[in-house]
Amino acid sequence: MLVFVPTPIGNLGDVSFRTIEVLKDTEQILCEDTRVTKKLIQLISDKFDINFPSYTYISVHSHNEKQFLEQKQNQELLKHKKCVYLSDAGMPCVSDPGSFLVEFCIQNDMEYDVLPGANAILTAYASSGFDDVAFTFFGFLPHKGNDRKNKLDEVLNNKYLSIVYESPHRLMKLLEELNTLVPNKVIFITKELTKKYQTRYKGKASDIYNEFKTITIKGEWVVIIKNEDNKEKGIITLDDISNLQLPPKQKAKLISKLTGENIKDVYNNLIG
Repeated sequence: MLVFVPTPIGNLGDVSFRTIEVLKDTEQILCEDTRVTKKLIQLISDKFDINFPSYTYISVHSHNEKQFLEQKQNQELLKHKKCVYLSDAGMPCVSDPGSFLVEFCIQNDMEYDVLPGANAILTAYASSGFDDVAFTFFGFLPHKGNDRKNKLDEVLNNKYLSIVYESPHRLMKLLEELNTLVPNKVIFITKELTKKYQTRYKGKASDIYNEFKTITIKGEWVVIIKNEDNKEKGIITLDDISNLQLPPKQKAKLISKLTGENIKDVYNNLIG
């Protein structure tokens, strides 16, 4: 039996009774980072005056999850021991490792459970005031290059609300991109969810970009982008430019203007 256990995203009080009962009864803890999970277990023990068993901890993360499941002793462990899996903060499998463990359970007809709990996406969505029923979650955007440009193009042309995560180091870059491409789109951004100093901003992309020029950016952010007016706003995409019947030099200038790439590099890619 394997139980996937969500962990608090900031406020220790969000630990559920079910989580505590499962932790009391488990025989083996699998976790993304043993140091983080040991600290969390100790904090829960201290806060609620609980004596948990003396666990052993095994680190299972995005870089070793497949390899862990390839080992026979680990397969037997999952099949015959009461195990839990915890990622560092929030829900396992949602921008966190765990999906390969779930698939292993399904493929091997093995009993498993997923406890409900803290999740930054849903908390941010409920806090946003947007009444859209549907949304698309894109996780973290690629850091740079064409991968980032193409993914951002997909995000902005999605017909539903788009939700992304962004690090403090790249939030200003994202706001600058939104200010350039879709300054009138309404966005909602938030950080420190469930914590004492949780922060929220909502408004036009251009207004929030200008406000953040004077703000020290810390913490990881959830960004929600309202996309209902894509057609009316006339967003130009890379595909739109590529399909235009224009000489390569003119296309290169347009693509360079949209993406910030060097015109010569764009031109060489077009004729290459």
